[in-house]
Amino acid sequence: MADAVQKPGNAAPAKKAATGAFTPAGVSPSRRARHKYTVRLWAVRHSRFFEWFYHRFAQGFLLLHPVWKLLGYQRVERPITFVERHVKGFLFDCRMCGQCALSSTGMSCPMNCPKQLRNGPCGGVRANGNCEVEPDMPCVWVQAWKGSQNMAKGDAIMNVQKPVNQSLRETSSWLRVTAEAAAAREAAAAGKDA
Repeated sequence: MADAVQKPGNAAPAKKAATGAFTPAGVSPSRRARHKYTVRLWAVRHSRFFEWFYHRFAQGFLLLHPVWKLLGYQRVERPITFVERHVKGFLFDCRMCGQCALSSTGMSCPMNCPKQLRNGPCGGVRANGNCEVEPDMPCVWVQAWKGSQNMAKGDAIMNVQKPVNQSLRETSSWLRVTAEAAAAREAAAAGKDA
């Protein structure tokens, strides 16, 4: 009888063990989820700082373009992706779609939406601002709107996002944006010379 009693914070351990899932002792799934929401909501509340920081970070990354080009973008992709996954994963619960829209969505990652909506909320947002699919989770798009109101370029939330290109999943958006910005800068310089 004592074996049948489940320990708090370890939901259905026998079922999880049968599937081979790792269940750390003393950490419930809801506690892990609350931690992610807490950090994610903190990042949204400080969206103006993250907007300022990301702009400076992007400029620095662009200055390193000759280094990335010399080493080869393909070679640095893996270590940069590793760092990006962990930094953005902690702060924004990033899903590594490879097409980051955080600067346009108030530092709230739209890929956290259970429906993966990239251009606004569905019609099922609850009265308390939570998700209709996951009732304990604040709606990603309600948070995006709040975060965008704090940002200097907050009106970027009105821009329509392109559909997700699945071939870019698990790649570094930092490197992709840097390569695109460097190509645009080089094209502009070539246009002036012509």
